[in-house]
Amino acid sequence: MKVLLIKDVKGLGKAGEIKEAKDGYARNFLIPKGFAKLATPEVIREWEKEQAEKKAKLEAELDAINELKEKLENTTLKIKHKLGANGQLIGAVTNKEIGEKLKELGFDIEKKQIEHTSIKAPGTYQVDIKLGHGIHAKLNVEVEGE
Repeated sequence: MKVLLIKDVKGLGKAGEIKEAKDGYARNFLIPKGFAKLATPEVIREWEKEQAEKKAKLEAELDAINELKEKLENTTLKIKHKLGANGQLIGAVTNKEIGEKLKELGFDIEKKQIEHTSIKAPGTYQVDIKLGHGIHAKLNVEVEGE
């Protein structure tokens, strides 16, 4: 019996493959447990359509993320912070503060997406921001004393 594997099955194959399985194994285990479907032409067409939709959705997400990355890398974030007597910042510029400033500029970035940062002196820094799907953006942050 030919089956379309929906999930990876050890010893049989990977998801998306059409495999020949024994009738009892397919009817009693693979199909009821949701590991496979009977490989009819309609099921195969439906599977291919679903895969094409997933691929299109992923490409759209990647395009949006790359566009956001480009905007972030062309942005310089200016943060004013109080200075102590020694010229160092009182406290530190944290992920939370950078995230809030980005939200003010209209970026939808949360503090947990910002790589751990603790800026303690005035100057220009590059901060790494995780955007998803393994894509990172480098944001320029200028810290000035008040």
